[in-house]
Amino acid sequence: MFFFRMIFKALRRQVGKRLMIAVTIFLGAGLTTSMLAVMLDVGDKIKQELGSYGANIQVLPQGKSVVSQLYDFEDTDSSANSQSGALQESELAKLKTIFWAYNIENFAPFLETKADFSGQDIDVVGTWFRKKLSIPTGEKVDTGMADMRDWWEIQGSWPKAPDEVMVGTKLAQQNGWHLGDSLTLKPPHGETDSAPSQTLTISGILTSGSNEDRQLFADLSVAQSLSNRPGQVDRVEVRAITTPENDLSRRAARDPSSLSLEDWETWYCTAYTSSIAYQIEEVMSNAVATPVHQIADSEGTILEKTQLIMTLVAILAMAGSALGIANLVTASVMERSAEIGLMKALGARNLFVVLMILTETFIVSLVGAAFGCLGGIGLAQLVGHLVFGVSINIRPVVFPLMAVIVGLTVLLGCLPSIRALVTLQPARVLHRK
Repeated sequence: MFFFRMIFKALRRQVGKRLMIAVTIFLGAGLTTSMLAVMLDVGDKIKQELGSYGANIQVLPQGKSVVSQLYDFEDTDSSANSQSGALQESELAKLKTIFWAYNIENFAPFLETKADFSGQDIDVVGTWFRKKLSIPTGEKVDTGMADMRDWWEIQGSWPKAPDEVMVGTKLAQQNGWHLGDSLTLKPPHGETDSAPSQTLTISGILTSGSNEDRQLFADLSVAQSLSNRPGQVDRVEVRAITTPENDLSRRAARDPSSLSLEDWETWYCTAYTSSIAYQIEEVMSNAVATPVHQIADSEGTILEKTQLIMTLVAILAMAGSALGIANLVTASVMERSAEIGLMKALGARNLFVVLMILTETFIVSLVGAAFGCLGGIGLAQLVGHLVFGVSINIRPVVFPLMAVIVGLTVLLGCLPSIRALVTLQPARVLHRK
Protein backbone atom coordinates (compact mmCIF):
# COMPACT_ATOMS: atom_id res chain seq x y z
CA MET A 1 0.00 0.00 0.00
CA PHE A 2 2.87 2.37 0.80
CA PHE A 3 4.26 1.83 -2.71
CA PHE A 4 0.96 2.68 -4.42
CA ARG A 5 0.35 5.72 -2.16
CA MET A 6 3.68 7.09 -3.30
CA ILE A 7 2.76 6.42 -6.95
CA PHE A 8 -0.55 8.19 -6.53
CA LYS A 9 1.06 11.24 -4.94
CA ALA A 10 3.81 11.33 -7.58
CA LEU A 11 1.25 11.31 -10.39
CA ARG A 12 -0.35 14.44 -9.00
CA ARG A 13 2.95 16.30 -9.31
CA GLN A 14 4.75 17.35 -12.49
CA VAL A 15 1.44 17.32 -14.38
CA GLY A 16 3.00 19.05 -17.39
CA LYS A 17 5.65 16.37 -17.87
CA ARG A 18 3.10 13.58 -17.32
CA LEU A 19 0.89 15.14 -19.98
CA MET A 20 3.81 15.43 -22.40
CA ILE A 21 4.67 11.74 -21.89
CA ALA A 22 1.03 10.79 -22.57
CA VAL A 23 0.93 12.96 -25.71
CA THR A 24 4.23 11.50 -26.94
CA ILE A 25 2.91 7.96 -26.56
CA PHE A 26 -0.44 9.01 -28.05
CA LEU A 27 1.21 10.23 -31.26
CA GLY A 28 3.57 7.26 -31.58
CA ALA A 29 0.92 4.67 -30.73
CA GLY A 30 -1.63 6.29 -33.04
CA LEU A 31 0.66 6.27 -36.05
CA THR A 32 1.97 2.78 -35.30
CA THR A 33 -1.52 1.35 -34.79
CA SER A 34 -2.69 2.76 -38.11
CA MET A 35 0.38 1.39 -39.91
CA LEU A 36 -0.04 -2.06 -38.34
CA ALA A 37 -3.76 -2.17 -39.15
CA VAL A 38 -3.21 -1.13 -42.77
CA MET A 39 -0.14 -3.38 -43.16
CA LEU A 40 -2.01 -6.48 -41.95
CA ASP A 41 -4.94 -5.77 -44.26
CA VAL A 42 -3.13 -4.18 -47.19
CA GLY A 43 -2.39 -7.52 -48.87
CA ASP A 44 -6.06 -8.15 -49.64
CA LYS A 45 -6.59 -4.51 -50.63
CA ILE A 46 -3.67 -4.54 -53.08
CA LYS A 47 -4.85 -7.81 -54.57
CA GLN A 48 -8.35 -6.37 -54.97
CA GLU A 49 -6.90 -3.24 -56.57
CA LEU A 50 -4.67 -5.20 -58.95
CA GLY A 51 -7.53 -7.60 -59.55
CA SER A 52 -9.34 -4.87 -61.45
CA TYR A 53 -6.50 -4.93 -64.01
CA GLY A 54 -7.11 -8.47 -65.21
CA ALA A 55 -6.29 -12.10 -64.58
CA ASN A 56 -3.18 -13.50 -62.95
CA ILE A 57 -3.63 -17.02 -64.39
CA GLN A 58 -4.37 -17.95 -68.00
CA VAL A 59 -5.62 -21.39 -69.06
CA LEU A 60 -4.87 -22.49 -72.64
CA PRO A 61 -5.27 -25.71 -74.61
CA GLN A 62 -2.05 -27.74 -74.58
CA GLY A 63 -1.32 -27.33 -78.28
CA LYS A 64 -1.94 -23.60 -78.29
CA SER A 65 0.19 -23.12 -75.17
CA VAL A 66 3.16 -24.79 -76.87
CA VAL A 67 2.81 -22.57 -79.94
CA SER A 68 2.53 -19.41 -77.82
CA GLN A 69 5.63 -20.29 -75.78
CA LEU A 70 7.70 -21.16 -78.86
CA TYR A 71 6.82 -18.13 -80.98
CA ASP A 72 5.69 -15.64 -78.31
CA PHE A 73 2.46 -14.72 -80.06
CA GLU A 74 -1.20 -15.44 -79.78
CA ASP A 75 -2.94 -16.64 -82.95
CA THR A 76 -6.50 -15.36 -83.13
CA ASP A 77 -7.42 -17.27 -86.30
CA SER A 78 -10.23 -19.69 -85.56
CA SER A 79 -8.88 -22.50 -87.75
CA ALA A 80 -5.47 -22.31 -86.09
CA ASN A 81 -7.11 -22.43 -82.70
CA SER A 82 -9.20 -25.46 -83.57
CA GLN A 83 -6.16 -27.26 -84.90
CA SER A 84 -4.22 -26.64 -81.71
CA GLY A 85 -7.07 -27.97 -79.57
CA ALA A 86 -9.67 -26.32 -77.41
CA LEU A 87 -10.97 -26.20 -73.87
CA GLN A 88 -14.49 -27.39 -73.13
CA GLU A 89 -17.02 -24.90 -71.79
CA SER A 90 -18.67 -27.71 -69.83
CA GLU A 91 -15.51 -28.14 -67.72
CA LEU A 92 -15.23 -24.53 -66.55
CA ALA A 93 -17.33 -25.14 -63.43
CA LYS A 94 -14.56 -27.50 -62.24
CA LEU A 95 -12.40 -24.44 -61.51
CA LYS A 96 -14.46 -23.98 -58.35
CA THR A 97 -13.80 -27.53 -57.14
CA ILE A 98 -10.02 -27.34 -56.59
CA PHE A 99 -8.41 -27.10 -53.14
CA TRP A 100 -8.10 -23.31 -53.52
CA ALA A 101 -11.59 -22.85 -55.00
CA TYR A 102 -12.47 -19.99 -52.65
CA ASN A 103 -9.34 -18.12 -53.71
CA ILE A 104 -10.58 -18.01 -57.30
CA GLU A 105 -12.46 -14.71 -57.33
CA ASN A 106 -13.45 -14.63 -60.96
CA PHE A 107 -12.87 -16.22 -64.34
CA ALA A 108 -14.07 -15.77 -67.90
CA PRO A 109 -13.75 -17.89 -71.06
CA PHE A 110 -12.83 -16.42 -74.44
CA LEU A 111 -13.34 -17.68 -77.99
CA GLU A 112 -11.89 -15.60 -80.82
CA THR A 113 -13.12 -15.79 -84.38
CA LYS A 114 -13.80 -13.73 -87.50
CA ALA A 115 -17.14 -12.55 -88.76
CA ASP A 116 -18.28 -11.02 -92.03
CA PHE A 117 -19.95 -7.61 -91.79
CA SER A 118 -20.91 -6.03 -95.13
CA GLY A 119 -18.06 -7.80 -96.90
CA GLN A 120 -15.32 -7.04 -94.37
CA ASP A 121 -13.89 -9.32 -91.72
CA ILE A 122 -14.02 -8.12 -88.12
CA ASP A 123 -12.57 -9.69 -84.99
CA VAL A 124 -15.19 -11.18 -82.69
CA VAL A 125 -14.44 -12.27 -79.14
CA GLY A 126 -17.00 -14.47 -77.44
CA THR A 127 -17.11 -14.46 -73.64
CA TRP A 128 -19.32 -14.45 -70.57
CA PHE A 129 -20.12 -10.89 -69.56
CA ARG A 130 -21.97 -11.73 -66.36
CA LYS A 131 -22.96 -15.32 -65.73
CA LYS A 132 -24.46 -17.18 -62.78
CA LEU A 133 -22.73 -20.55 -63.00
CA SER A 134 -23.85 -23.72 -61.28
CA ILE A 135 -20.91 -25.68 -59.86
CA PRO A 136 -20.76 -29.39 -58.97
CA THR A 137 -21.24 -28.66 -55.25
CA GLY A 138 -24.74 -27.35 -56.01
CA GLU A 139 -23.83 -23.71 -55.34
CA LYS A 140 -24.10 -20.87 -57.82
CA VAL A 141 -21.30 -18.36 -58.39
CA ASP A 142 -21.25 -15.07 -60.27
CA THR A 143 -18.48 -14.84 -62.82
CA GLY A 144 -17.65 -13.18 -66.13
CA MET A 145 -15.56 -10.56 -67.84
CA ALA A 146 -17.39 -7.47 -66.57
CA ASP A 147 -15.63 -7.53 -63.19
CA MET A 148 -12.25 -8.27 -64.78
CA ARG A 149 -12.19 -5.17 -66.99
CA ASP A 150 -12.87 -2.42 -64.47
CA TRP A 151 -10.46 -0.05 -66.19
CA TRP A 152 -12.47 0.03 -69.43
CA GLU A 153 -14.28 3.25 -70.16
CA ILE A 154 -17.81 2.23 -71.11
CA GLN A 155 -20.29 4.30 -73.08
CA GLY A 156 -23.63 2.64 -72.64
CA SER A 157 -23.81 -0.56 -70.61
CA TRP A 158 -22.59 -4.13 -70.42
CA PRO A 159 -24.67 -6.61 -72.47
CA LYS A 160 -27.53 -8.16 -70.52
CA ALA A 161 -28.87 -10.51 -73.21
CA PRO A 162 -27.21 -12.95 -75.63
CA ASP A 163 -28.10 -10.77 -78.62
CA GLU A 164 -26.34 -7.67 -77.20
CA VAL A 165 -22.70 -6.85 -77.92
CA MET A 166 -19.97 -4.39 -77.01
CA VAL A 167 -17.69 -2.87 -79.63
CA GLY A 168 -14.31 -1.19 -79.35
CA THR A 169 -14.29 2.54 -79.93
CA LYS A 170 -11.99 2.34 -82.99
CA LEU A 171 -14.06 -0.38 -84.59
CA ALA A 172 -17.21 1.66 -83.97
CA GLN A 173 -15.67 4.79 -85.51
CA GLN A 174 -14.41 2.83 -88.51
CA ASN A 175 -17.90 1.52 -89.29
CA GLY A 176 -19.97 4.47 -88.05
CA TRP A 177 -21.66 2.40 -85.35
CA HIS A 178 -23.58 3.96 -82.46
CA LEU A 179 -25.32 2.73 -79.33
CA GLY A 180 -28.52 0.86 -80.18
CA ASP A 181 -27.50 0.03 -83.76
CA SER A 182 -28.33 -3.44 -85.07
CA LEU A 183 -25.62 -5.49 -86.79
CA THR A 184 -25.92 -8.58 -88.92
CA LEU A 185 -22.84 -10.77 -88.67
CA LYS A 186 -22.23 -13.74 -90.93
CA PRO A 187 -19.67 -16.53 -90.64
CA PRO A 188 -16.33 -15.66 -92.25
CA HIS A 189 -15.89 -16.16 -96.01
CA GLY A 190 -15.84 -19.82 -97.00
CA GLU A 191 -17.98 -20.90 -94.03
CA THR A 192 -21.30 -19.38 -95.13
CA ASP A 193 -23.13 -22.68 -95.16
CA SER A 194 -21.76 -23.91 -91.85
CA ALA A 195 -23.51 -21.51 -89.48
CA PRO A 196 -26.43 -19.05 -89.51
CA SER A 197 -26.00 -15.28 -89.45
CA GLN A 198 -26.50 -13.36 -86.22
CA THR A 199 -28.45 -10.13 -85.71
CA LEU A 200 -27.06 -8.26 -82.70
CA THR A 201 -27.59 -4.92 -80.93
CA ILE A 202 -24.81 -2.64 -79.65
CA SER A 203 -25.35 -2.03 -75.93
CA GLY A 204 -21.95 -0.50 -75.15
CA ILE A 205 -18.87 1.05 -76.72
CA LEU A 206 -15.60 0.43 -74.88
CA THR A 207 -12.27 2.24 -74.71
CA SER A 208 -9.37 0.17 -73.37
CA GLY A 209 -6.29 1.74 -74.97
CA SER A 210 -5.29 -1.62 -76.44
CA ASN A 211 -6.13 -3.88 -79.40
CA GLU A 212 -9.50 -4.54 -77.73
CA ASP A 213 -10.63 -1.17 -79.16
CA ARG A 214 -10.69 -2.88 -82.59
CA GLN A 215 -12.72 -5.91 -81.49
CA LEU A 216 -16.36 -6.82 -81.04
CA PHE A 217 -17.28 -8.62 -77.82
CA ALA A 218 -20.27 -10.93 -77.97
CA ASP A 219 -21.83 -13.65 -75.88
CA LEU A 220 -19.80 -16.88 -75.98
CA SER A 221 -22.65 -18.72 -77.70
CA VAL A 222 -22.59 -16.20 -80.56
CA ALA A 223 -18.88 -16.74 -81.24
CA GLN A 224 -19.32 -20.51 -81.01
CA SER A 225 -22.12 -20.34 -83.58
CA LEU A 226 -20.19 -18.08 -85.99
CA SER A 227 -17.10 -20.30 -85.84
CA ASN A 228 -19.10 -23.56 -85.83
CA ARG A 229 -17.31 -24.62 -82.62
CA PRO A 230 -20.12 -25.47 -80.17
CA GLY A 231 -19.01 -25.90 -76.56
CA GLN A 232 -15.41 -24.87 -77.27
CA VAL A 233 -13.24 -22.18 -75.65
CA ASP A 234 -9.84 -20.82 -76.73
CA ARG A 235 -8.65 -19.66 -73.32
CA VAL A 236 -9.81 -18.86 -69.80
CA GLU A 237 -8.63 -15.91 -67.74
CA VAL A 238 -8.63 -16.60 -64.00
CA ARG A 239 -8.35 -14.07 -61.21
CA ALA A 240 -7.19 -15.64 -57.92
CA ILE A 241 -6.07 -14.39 -54.52
CA THR A 242 -2.49 -15.62 -54.22
CA THR A 243 0.49 -15.65 -51.89
CA PRO A 244 3.62 -13.80 -53.13
CA GLU A 245 6.03 -16.12 -54.93
CA ASN A 246 9.23 -17.29 -53.23
CA ASP A 247 12.03 -19.74 -53.96
CA LEU A 248 9.83 -22.78 -53.20
CA SER A 249 7.09 -21.70 -55.60
CA ARG A 250 9.60 -20.89 -58.33
CA ARG A 251 11.24 -24.33 -58.00
CA ALA A 252 7.81 -25.96 -58.09
CA ALA A 253 6.84 -23.95 -61.18
CA ARG A 254 9.87 -25.33 -63.00
CA ASP A 255 9.32 -28.94 -61.97
CA PRO A 256 6.93 -30.00 -59.15
CA SER A 257 8.32 -33.55 -59.24
CA SER A 258 11.73 -32.26 -58.10
CA LEU A 259 10.34 -31.27 -54.68
CA SER A 260 10.65 -33.41 -51.60
CA LEU A 261 7.39 -34.75 -50.16
CA GLU A 262 7.40 -32.14 -47.38
CA ASP A 263 8.12 -29.26 -49.78
CA TRP A 264 5.51 -30.54 -52.22
CA GLU A 265 2.82 -30.59 -49.51
CA THR A 266 3.79 -27.07 -48.36
CA TRP A 267 3.66 -25.77 -51.92
CA TYR A 268 0.40 -27.55 -52.82
CA CYS A 269 -1.33 -26.27 -49.66
CA THR A 270 -0.17 -22.66 -50.10
CA ALA A 271 -2.00 -20.29 -52.44
CA TYR A 272 0.94 -19.66 -54.77
CA THR A 273 0.01 -18.76 -58.33
CA SER A 274 1.89 -21.84 -59.52
CA SER A 275 0.10 -24.23 -57.14
CA ILE A 276 -3.33 -22.90 -58.12
CA ALA A 277 -2.37 -23.25 -61.80
CA TYR A 278 -1.22 -26.83 -61.13
CA GLN A 279 -4.54 -27.70 -59.49
CA ILE A 280 -6.46 -26.20 -62.42
CA GLU A 281 -4.58 -28.52 -64.77
CA GLU A 282 -5.57 -31.45 -62.53
CA VAL A 283 -9.31 -30.89 -63.01
CA MET A 284 -9.40 -29.74 -66.66
CA SER A 285 -8.54 -31.91 -69.64
CA ASN A 286 -6.15 -30.77 -72.39
CA ALA A 287 -5.34 -27.64 -70.34
CA VAL A 288 -2.15 -25.79 -69.46
CA ALA A 289 -2.51 -23.10 -66.78
CA THR A 290 0.24 -20.49 -66.63
CA PRO A 291 0.70 -17.46 -64.36
CA VAL A 292 0.43 -14.03 -65.95
CA HIS A 293 3.76 -12.90 -64.54
CA GLN A 294 3.29 -9.16 -65.07
CA ILE A 295 0.40 -9.15 -62.59
CA ALA A 296 1.46 -12.04 -60.34
CA ASP A 297 4.96 -10.60 -59.86
CA SER A 298 3.64 -7.06 -59.37
CA GLU A 299 1.41 -8.20 -56.50
CA GLY A 300 4.31 -9.62 -54.51
CA THR A 301 6.67 -6.72 -55.26
CA ILE A 302 4.16 -3.98 -54.48
CA LEU A 303 2.99 -5.77 -51.34
CA GLU A 304 6.52 -6.25 -50.00
CA LYS A 305 7.52 -2.64 -50.68
CA THR A 306 4.32 -1.25 -49.20
CA GLN A 307 4.70 -3.33 -46.05
CA LEU A 308 8.39 -2.35 -45.77
CA ILE A 309 7.53 1.36 -45.95
CA MET A 310 4.81 0.99 -43.31
CA THR A 311 7.11 -1.00 -41.04
CA LEU A 312 9.80 1.69 -41.29
CA VAL A 313 7.24 4.42 -40.52
CA ALA A 314 6.03 2.48 -37.46
CA ILE A 315 9.60 1.87 -36.22
CA LEU A 316 10.53 5.53 -36.65
CA ALA A 317 7.35 6.64 -34.88
CA MET A 318 8.04 4.50 -31.83
CA ALA A 319 11.75 5.37 -31.87
CA GLY A 320 10.76 9.04 -31.73
CA SER A 321 8.40 8.27 -28.86
CA ALA A 322 11.17 6.43 -26.99
CA LEU A 323 13.52 9.41 -27.37
CA GLY A 324 10.83 11.80 -26.18
CA ILE A 325 10.08 9.64 -23.14
CA ALA A 326 13.80 9.36 -22.38
CA ASN A 327 14.18 13.14 -22.26
CA LEU A 328 11.00 13.74 -20.25
CA VAL A 329 11.56 10.99 -17.66
CA THR A 330 15.24 11.88 -17.20
CA ALA A 331 14.30 15.54 -16.66
CA SER A 332 11.64 14.44 -14.16
CA VAL A 333 14.16 12.29 -12.25
CA MET A 334 16.65 15.14 -12.12
CA GLU A 335 13.99 17.47 -10.69
CA ARG A 336 13.16 14.86 -8.03
CA SER A 337 16.76 14.01 -7.26
CA ALA A 338 16.50 15.33 -3.65
CA GLU A 339 13.33 13.29 -3.01
CA ILE A 340 14.90 10.16 -4.50
CA GLY A 341 18.17 10.78 -2.62
CA LEU A 342 16.26 11.07 0.65
CA MET A 343 14.41 7.83 -0.06
CA LYS A 344 17.68 6.03 -0.73
CA ALA A 345 19.24 7.56 2.40
CA LEU A 346 16.32 6.20 4.46
CA GLY A 347 17.00 2.69 3.13
CA ALA A 348 15.08 2.44 -0.15
CA ARG A 349 16.81 0.07 -2.52
CA ASN A 350 17.53 0.83 -6.17
CA LEU A 351 14.96 -1.75 -7.28
CA PHE A 352 12.20 -0.02 -5.29
CA VAL A 353 13.01 3.39 -6.77
CA VAL A 354 13.31 2.03 -10.32
CA LEU A 355 9.97 0.18 -10.05
CA MET A 356 8.32 3.33 -8.74
CA ILE A 357 9.52 5.45 -11.69
CA LEU A 358 8.66 2.71 -14.21
CA THR A 359 5.18 2.23 -12.73
CA GLU A 360 4.48 5.97 -12.88
CA THR A 361 5.62 6.13 -16.50
CA PHE A 362 3.70 3.01 -17.53
CA ILE A 363 0.45 4.30 -16.02
CA VAL A 364 0.75 7.61 -17.86
CA SER A 365 1.81 5.81 -21.06
CA LEU A 366 -1.12 3.42 -20.80
CA VAL A 367 -3.55 6.33 -20.92
CA GLY A 368 -1.75 7.83 -23.94
CA ALA A 369 -1.56 4.42 -25.67
CA ALA A 370 -5.30 3.75 -25.18
CA PHE A 371 -6.25 7.02 -26.84
CA GLY A 372 -3.49 6.51 -29.42
CA CYS A 373 -4.92 3.13 -30.46
CA LEU A 374 -8.36 4.64 -30.91
CA GLY A 375 -6.89 7.49 -32.95
CA GLY A 376 -4.82 5.00 -34.95
CA ILE A 377 -7.92 3.00 -35.87
CA GLY A 378 -9.55 6.17 -37.16
CA LEU A 379 -6.40 7.09 -39.10
CA ALA A 380 -6.29 3.58 -40.62
CA GLN A 381 -9.88 3.98 -41.84
CA LEU A 382 -8.98 7.36 -43.35
CA VAL A 383 -6.01 5.79 -45.19
CA GLY A 384 -8.22 2.93 -46.38
CA HIS A 385 -10.86 5.23 -47.83
CA LEU A 386 -8.38 7.68 -49.38
CA VAL A 387 -6.09 5.05 -50.93
CA PHE A 388 -8.28 1.99 -51.54
CA GLY A 389 -11.80 3.42 -51.35
CA VAL A 390 -12.82 0.87 -48.69
CA SER A 391 -12.59 0.49 -44.94
CA ILE A 392 -9.70 -1.33 -43.25
CA ASN A 393 -10.48 -4.52 -41.36
CA ILE A 394 -8.86 -4.20 -37.93
CA ARG A 395 -7.29 -7.54 -37.08
CA PRO A 396 -7.52 -8.52 -33.38
CA VAL A 397 -3.77 -9.21 -33.33
CA VAL A 398 -3.15 -5.43 -33.63
CA PHE A 399 -3.97 -4.80 -29.96
CA PRO A 400 -1.63 -7.33 -28.31
CA LEU A 401 1.08 -6.26 -30.75
CA MET A 402 0.59 -2.63 -29.74
CA ALA A 403 0.70 -3.57 -26.04
CA VAL A 404 4.09 -5.24 -26.58
CA ILE A 405 5.40 -2.37 -28.73
CA VAL A 406 4.30 0.32 -26.24
CA GLY A 407 5.78 -1.65 -23.35
CA LEU A 408 9.13 -1.99 -25.11
CA THR A 409 9.07 1.67 -26.13
CA VAL A 410 8.46 2.86 -22.55
CA LEU A 411 11.11 0.50 -21.21
CA LEU A 412 13.69 1.71 -23.74
CA GLY A 413 12.73 5.31 -23.06
CA CYS A 414 13.25 4.82 -19.32
CA LEU A 415 16.71 3.23 -19.62
CA PRO A 416 18.64 6.56 -19.35
CA SER A 417 16.64 7.55 -16.28
CA ILE A 418 17.14 4.11 -14.71
CA ARG A 419 20.87 4.50 -15.17
CA ALA A 420 20.68 7.94 -13.53
CA LEU A 421 18.66 6.50 -10.61
CA VAL A 422 21.08 3.66 -10.00
CA THR A 423 24.14 5.94 -10.03
CA LEU A 424 22.51 8.70 -7.93
CA GLN A 425 24.42 9.27 -4.66
CA PRO A 426 22.21 10.46 -1.75
CA ALA A 427 25.06 12.30 0.00
CA ARG A 428 25.79 14.45 -3.05
CA VAL A 429 22.22 15.54 -3.84
CA LEU A 430 21.29 16.09 -0.19
CA HIS A 431 24.50 18.05 0.46
CA ARG A 432 23.67 20.39 -2.45
CA LYS A 433 20.23 20.95 -0.96
